[in-house]
Amino acid sequence: MRILLIVLGILIMGADQLLKNWVTLNLSFGDADTLVPGLLSLTKVYNSGAAWSMLEGKTWFFYLVGAIALVILIPLLVQAYRKKTSLIYFTGLVLIIAGAVGNLIDRVMQGYVVDMFQLDFINFPIFNIADFSLTIGVVLLFIFVIFLDKDEDVAK
Repeated sequence: MRILLIVLGILIMGADQLLKNWVTLNLSFGDADTLVPGLLSLTKVYNSGAAWSMLEGKTWFFYLVGAIALVILIPLLVQAYRKKTSLIYFTGLVLIIAGAVGNLIDRVMQGYVVDMFQLDFINFPIFNIADFSLTIGVVLLFIFVIFLDKDEDVAK
């Protein structure tokens, strides 16, 4: 099962890069193409910051954060794989790593991240597959830490 989750992480990274490439080639900057009326649009934007363009232009900061995250999370993933820890914990790590790598590739190659998913019913930052993966991964780790990490020590 853990191998399948790692494959899923690789597929997420690939899908993220493929969609970003498709959006870059096929959508005009800032134009919104409705996918689900009133719910979801594809809108090509470039983001050199974080959500809501926080820390915009501080690309060096995101290189550093991405690199540090990977240096910490990859050994945790290897350890979780070997110890056969909780699947929720393991899945959270896989999703966070997949998202971090997806956005780090953009930052290194272009100096910014390509975002495309716009929620039409709420004022929310436009995001991409990597962002979604990161968010779900963080939620899973919170669930693990708050509700499931009673007897299991993943840091040993």
